Amino acid sequence: MKKQFLIALMSVFFILPVAAKDIKISFHVNGKCGMCEERIENALDIKGIKFADWSKETKMCTVKFNPDIISEKEIHQIIAKLGHDTKMCKATDKDYNNLHQCCHYKRD
Repeated sequence: MKKQFLIALMSVFFILPVAAKDIKISFHVNGKCGMCEERIENALDIKGIKFADWSKETKMCTVKFNPDIISEKEIHQIIAKLGHDTKMCKATDKDYNNLHQCCHYKRD
């Protein structure tokens, strides 16, 4: 019984910290269509990001990531490099202009 208790206690210390490292954030990303959604989600399919979803209806991007591998700022930079503005990072005019015409959203 004592051995089982120690094993259970050790499991808590080794399993929980891994799950506790992940952070879930939601933020606004400018875009318009299904092509934007596919582009954003595919670009965020990288090491350190567990989940990424962008809604064309709400323009909100939800990302679950490991901050030991990638930072929130880096996530915004990846999206901006695609041509999509976020509040943290604006796309360059060049990157924005490289978007397909139907993806051109009204810039602030």
